[in-house]
Amino acid sequence: MDARSETAPGPTTEGPADEVTAPARQRWRLVLGRSADAPELGSREAVDAWETTLEASGLPLFRAPGRARPRIAFGAPIPSRLELEHELADIVLTEFVPTWRVREGLAEHLPAGWQLADVYDVWLGSPALAGQVVAADYRIQVAGADGAVLVAAAARLLDATELPRERLKGGSTVRYDLRPLLADVTVVDDGPPAVLRTRTRFDPVLGTGRPEEVVAALGDLVGSSLVVASLVRERLITGDEQG
Repeated sequence: MDARSETAPGPTTEGPADEVTAPARQRWRLVLGRSADAPELGSREAVDAWETTLEASGLPLFRAPGRARPRIAFGAPIPSRLELEHELADIVLTEFVPTWRVREGLAEHLPAGWQLADVYDVWLGSPALAGQVVAADYRIQVAGADGAVLVAAAARLLDATELPRERLKGGSTVRYDLRPLLADVTVVDDGPPAVLRTRTRFDPVLGTGRPEEVVAALGDLVGSSLVVASLVRERLITGDEQG
């Protein structure tokens, strides 16, 4: 039997012209993947494509007052060019439905290049998904340095007390410290090409650690520019599962 969202229905909201918004009753978490050859879409375009999928699914979707389309809430912004293996997103329904109906409704209308790996329901009253995501794991193939050299550089990176970097923000260059945003980096295959795994943190004040910046910092330590051959976001990590 499917778990049920453990919260009382919210108050019915009346809109203009006697329109009544059905209350939210169930929240589903989607586990998604996207292939490397998926169409290149910006974050907003990806959300639009998924809202179209939701509209075609036949599911009883909750629509917030004043909003014509159903909403999908991703755990993190969707990069335009990145393979994804275990993304998280939430949708909200106005009726309790079984798992098979959610799966079938979505599977027939997925955006090009996307896969539905799993669905499960979560407590309707839990915090917004984006606020629960604290880190992400990446798998990166890099060329330009020997594997043993990269192993030593990764150890030095983690031993550093600070890692001053620069990034573009709003048309200007901003200096920041990458170190608090870097949780781990290891060489899992010395290649060639070498394969790195890195975990970067999401911080509401400091921002998000970018895997490309981790590679650039490694390149500074080894004294050569490292080339990213492939980059995969393996999964998003929520606060209750971080380890």
